Amino acid sequence: MSDRVPVLKIGDVLLVSIQTDLDDEAVVNLQDDLAARVVETEARGVVIDITAVEIVDSFVGRMLATIASISRLLDAETVVVGMRPAVAITLVELGLSLGGVRTALTLEKGLQALERSRARSGDGSADPTAP
Repeated sequence: MSDRVPVLKIGDVLLVSIQTDLDDEAVVNLQDDLAARVVETEARGVVIDITAVEIVDSFVGRMLATIASISRLLDAETVVVGMRPAVAITLVELGLSLGGVRTALTLEKGLQALERSRARSGDGSADPTAP
């Protein structure tokens, strides 16, 4: 049985930090857990940190895109952060563009991208002190 990936709440953003390579069962559990937490917490953003992920197969790649689509339907934007060059190359070689999934190099940049997106959309939850 696979361990569940923790989903942490930071303000109105859910943070998923994947610390190991995921098997198929763990990815499906993450999809289910994350969808439930988006609804439960009324999260406006989801950040998936894959810094520690070294290997990605087509199933995991498709599931990242599926998670982003589910979150978007539940009114939460998804940003994947920390993608290693080898993972990006593998995804391209597999023909997976991860359409609809925003990416950022670091967690900080991912959180900033969510904040900018909310400010552009006129969402009142953006930081009013930000330039």
